[in-house]
Amino acid sequence: MVRSLRLVFLGPPGSGKGTYASIMAPEMKIPHISTGDIFRDEVARKTALGREAAGFLERGELVPDKIVVEMVKGRLNREDCKAGFILDGYPRTIGQAETLDQITGLDAVIDLKVPDSVIIDRLSTRRVCQRCGAIFNVKYMRPKKPGICDRCGGPLHQREDDRPEVIKKRLENYHVKIGKPLEQYYRRKSILKTVTNRKADVPPAVVVNRIYRALGLRKP
Repeated sequence: MVRSLRLVFLGPPGSGKGTYASIMAPEMKIPHISTGDIFRDEVARKTALGREAAGFLERGELVPDKIVVEMVKGRLNREDCKAGFILDGYPRTIGQAETLDQITGLDAVIDLKVPDSVIIDRLSTRRVCQRCGAIFNVKYMRPKKPGICDRCGGPLHQREDDRPEVIKKRLENYHVKIGKPLEQYYRRKSILKTVTNRKADVPPAVVVNRIYRALGLRKP
């Protein structure tokens, strides 16, 4: 059984961080943690940090680093993280990475490399249920009925930030401000593991197996 693995999944939007983490976390018996989940939990529990963050979220503003760091610290200090965790999409800046080093050590950072053309193809064909949030893809994971969610029967729609021109700008911003700086930071620490996927239709299980191999592990 895999134990005590503290991991970060790094990669651009659409690289599959959340999908792969959601598969591996139950297999490894460690929590999958994203900042979005942390925000929702803190707001739902009406903690002091949650109330503070809610104000920024309601105004459509970025939650300040100080609040995000305290939320992440609180989450990583919970009992279920003692056996390890997968952090999905955090850190996003060198400052956050340095602070994370002060909170906990990391065993590995999985850097998901996917060509921009593949991500644009994958995200621009993504559809999201307006009712339950389930995700489908009109090319690679079609709903049983066009435009209708398999899970709840709600209508599917394309998010504004899933349009090709918007995706391209998001990717450019990611590579310059997030991807390259963090990749260099963790490479210097000798914990960066690169996992490449060059095609949009590769099953998630195949990439998950590549991640296990990069970690030097057998699938549990």
